[in-house]
Amino acid sequence: MDPWDDGAPGVLVLPSGRRVRGRGLRRPLPAGPEPGFGVYLLGRRPPALAWEGRWVRWPDFRLPADPGDLRAALTEAWERSATQRVEVACGGGTGRTGTALACLAVLDGVPPEEAVAFVRRRYRARAVETRRQARLVAAFRP
Repeated sequence: MDPWDDGAPGVLVLPSGRRVRGRGLRRPLPAGPEPGFGVYLLGRRPPALAWEGRWVRWPDFRLPADPGDLRAALTEAWERSATQRVEVACGGGTGRTGTALACLAVLDGVPPEEAVAFVRRRYRARAVETRRQARLVAAFRP
């Protein structure tokens, strides 16, 4: 499966060259190829999709209900991103998605204390919306 294009909307290029797309589910699906796998960060189970995915229960502006479930989902997403188009999404695509992308950056070798800034520069300037989300990233370890 071809990776995401570098310039495609929401695509974050990690230091290893892996590409992961972040997006908000309240917006229409972007034009172009579909993901092969997705991680969906929502308070309620998302509707069925045409590709494989994992749901992580994570209410808006809060932290994931089960941090171990988040770690497992993100580890799977990072592993799959080597060969598949992977997306990470929440309702708006900013707070929870930005936090998860920052954790993926940590898995890819970005130091935890630099991961939020990395994602804000390369994905969305307002990514990681709360102090609690920023602390989750700072405590995340590969």
